[in-house]
Amino acid sequence: MNMYTADFIAAGEFCAYHQVELSFIKGLHDSGLIGMTIRDGAILLQAEELPALEKFVRLHYELAINFEGVEALAHLLQRMDDLQEENRALRNRLRGFEARTGGTAEPAEEIQAREK
Repeated sequence: MNMYTADFIAAGEFCAYHQVELSFIKGLHDSGLIGMTIRDGAILLQAEELPALEKFVRLHYELAINFEGVEALAHLLQRMDDLQEENRALRNRLRGFEARTGGTAEPAEEIQAREK
């Protein structure tokens, strides 16, 4: 399988399979939610983005969320993912600190109460 077929899917095939309008896909691209490539006159979608694209299709077509709502939800979901990743990183740092100090970290509330 070459890179052309492994990494991309034709937008027309996606639209036909999912019964969605190409204008919806173009709108997602125009708003920066998905990437598109035009090669030999064909609009191609990146295969790695298909799960997100299918999520957007479900939100819009199955849950009747308008395009602006889909955009807002996409940004909120991305922000939530970013915060979860940050939380994971901070927990790992805290575990490292606790391992080096041989105990548990003191809760911030107790530190603040003591400083008053």
